[in-house]
Amino acid sequence: MAFESLSDKLQNVFKNLRSKGRLTEADVKAALKEVKMALLEADVSFRVVKQFISDLQKRAVGEDVFGSLTPGQTVVKIVTEELVKLMGSETTEIALKPGNEITIIMMAGLQGAGKTTTTAKIAAKLKAKGRKPLLAACDVYRPAAIKQLQVNGEKVGIPVFSMGDKNKPVDIAKAAVEHAAKNGMNVVILDTAGRLHIDEDMMEELIEIKSNVDVHQTILVVDAMTGQDAVNVSGSFNDKVGIDGVILTKLDGDTRGGAALSIRAVTGKPILYVGMGEKLSDLEQFYPDRMASRILGMGDIQSLIEKAAAEVDEEQARELSQKLRKAEFDYNDFLTQMQQIKKMGGMGSILSMMPGMGSQLSGVDMDEGEKSMHRVESIILSMTKEERANPNLMNPSRKQRIARGAGVEISEVNRLVKQFDQMKKMMKQMPGLMGGGKKRGGFGGLGGLMGGKMKLPF
Repeated sequence: MAFESLSDKLQNVFKNLRSKGRLTEADVKAALKEVKMALLEADVSFRVVKQFISDLQKRAVGEDVFGSLTPGQTVVKIVTEELVKLMGSETTEIALKPGNEITIIMMAGLQGAGKTTTTAKIAAKLKAKGRKPLLAACDVYRPAAIKQLQVNGEKVGIPVFSMGDKNKPVDIAKAAVEHAAKNGMNVVILDTAGRLHIDEDMMEELIEIKSNVDVHQTILVVDAMTGQDAVNVSGSFNDKVGIDGVILTKLDGDTRGGAALSIRAVTGKPILYVGMGEKLSDLEQFYPDRMASRILGMGDIQSLIEKAAAEVDEEQARELSQKLRKAEFDYNDFLTQMQQIKKMGGMGSILSMMPGMGSQLSGVDMDEGEKSMHRVESIILSMTKEERANPNLMNPSRKQRIARGAGVEISEVNRLVKQFDQMKKMMKQMPGLMGGGKKRGGFGGLGGLMGGKMKLPF
């Protein structure tokens, strides 16, 4: 997960500070030196780090720290506030024209950053807000780019305007705007061509489009995995074409996260969204305060609540909670739990938003955990309706048939049945442990049933 290494290092710095009753100026300076090294190792721009540490030092060696009853906590508070300021302080939305005026959004970026997929994700977000978007296929160079946009558009129920790959992108853009005006659409999103690297032809093409159609927002899509290159690309596009905001993709991957901390300071432009997966729903609004909270290991409960509200059926969750309290749930209910977790981005996504989970998840193989969850799902789907509804029906011959159907060893079926029974016994003894409280929601018990290397703390 992004920021994992940075988060662990910063938490260690703060842990040392909190352990001291009083702080000296030397303590603060030593801590800031460690913060500086952690940021540089996370691939944050040197210039940005230098200014950030300077701002921190001015505040952290003041009277407000040394006069505080909890100086360590005060330093953490100052670091949090400065981190939020570094990333932009306020959440920025994509600016749209009022009413039915057509807003033209031009998507730009290098090849491989995930621009075409992100274009469809943005269209889906705007559609959910009541807008009527049209996707325009202006990438006439990359093989299958038009087809990819059409497939993604179909998945999210949004029309795609295309004139094939024999026309100039600027002509396609103009025709798409005319088509939108005739058909009552109020947002046109132009999926322009990417290149393997920045070149003059690419920039000229974008400038030509902006000169011929009234582009209201130019959004740059950059790959967070490329670290400082993402920051350099953002600066180049902003200087030559002019951008209004940035979308960072692949922030769920094995990235050091420095781009997210550098882009605003380098370009002066806000991060609008972050891509947290390949699914068309895996696009999150960028909240600087929540991102700072995640980086510092404080979790992001607000985003978790919003994600649950959007993806989990409230009535279904209430029924499941009642069954969990009474220890009456069956394999159908357990399957429902797993499907809810999938909708919310998977176990790794959920746990990353929980306070204090960063250090506990260090070394946990999330990929193996997700695979284990998939195997459990296959086992349950290989059961008959009667077996799912009545776990007591299980016997050796049924288990053998289920194992064959799921393509797993009989030992995995036995493990699932055993752990499922143990969980039911535990809930009878402790009815408030799972599903009863607001904090735990409907996801209790999954950790123990996922097997493999997953040892989840709830």
